Amino acid sequence: MLDKIYDKSLDNNITKEDALELLYNTNKFEVFDTADKLRQTIIGDKVTYVVNKTIDITDHCMIGCKFCSFRNHENYMMTNEEISRSITDAEEIGVTEICLFGGITEEMDIDYYCDLIKYIKDNHDICLHALSPAEVYQASLNSGIPTSQALEQLKDAGMDTMTGASAEILVDDIRQIICPRKVSTYDWLRIVKEAHGMGIQTTSTIMYGSVESWEDRIEHLFLLKKLQEETGGFTEFVPMSFLSKNNEIGRISNGATGVEDLMMHAISRIIFGQVIPNIQVSWVKLGFKMTQIALNCGANDIGGTMVEDKISTAAGGGYGGYLPVEKIKQLIYDIDRIPQQRTTKYELI
Repeated sequence: MLDKIYDKSLDNNITKEDALELLYNTNKFEVFDTADKLRQTIIGDKVTYVVNKTIDITDHCMIGCKFCSFRNHENYMMTNEEISRSITDAEEIGVTEICLFGGITEEMDIDYYCDLIKYIKDNHDICLHALSPAEVYQASLNSGIPTSQALEQLKDAGMDTMTGASAEILVDDIRQIICPRKVSTYDWLRIVKEAHGMGIQTTSTIMYGSVESWEDRIEHLFLLKKLQEETGGFTEFVPMSFLSKNNEIGRISNGATGVEDLMMHAISRIIFGQVIPNIQVSWVKLGFKMTQIALNCGANDIGGTMVEDKISTAAGGGYGGYLPVEKIKQLIYDIDRIPQQRTTKYELI
């Protein structure tokens, strides 16, 4: 069966039924092995990484997601000048990407974001990987303009790429439980499609391990695959394991198991095949040892140096912080793979 699954993945013929059969009726280690063989065929032995820094603008937020541990954690709001100084510090260690997002407030309209982006671009020559569909959606509401117009203004201001955050689980029944005030499945997909149509590439993500089922996860993956087949605008897929500390959902869910973490990466590789060739491991979520194992279960990217990740740290991620390039390389060498620095858009450096 797994030889057929390998061929169907390369031919882009995997079905939801195939995926569920792998999950429920197939030896897990054979699934991991099949995913790793697909990774070798599609990508090879290079493990890519980006030298980046995450800047969380504020922990004030009007959305109130029930899985969030970050809201009002420190009660701060960065000024444009503080953000610029943070970028200057990052440039001194060779950062090529600034990942910019944070909480959402009623004051954060399209003018706010455009002024911030222009300020950054006027003072720094750096790739700005910024915001998410949720922030674009709320900024458009706050400004009384369509999301397409908001995206056009953000692009003109200097936003290079957009994050695929705020996807969580693209099943509205689950969203009503974990993030009822956040952008809907339809609007998330619509905004991403608008962005891709304007030449704004994005990442794609899933947050798994809260209250959803494997059927929900598979539905999510096939929605992303369908959109990628239409637009080709996703640079990567990033599975993000739910962290249960200091949030409401954590009272009813301890998060995914280690086996689920590995299966999430493996099944993603098998479903996406060559449609989304880059599968990233979030070392901030999984830790270093599990990251190495996931890189042998279908994944090919280790993310970035991050410098800081306040959101994961607030939710109990014990690895959030700065991961130097030399440490990234060693983690990759230790599993007999080849480290390769990349840009945000997966151009090799």
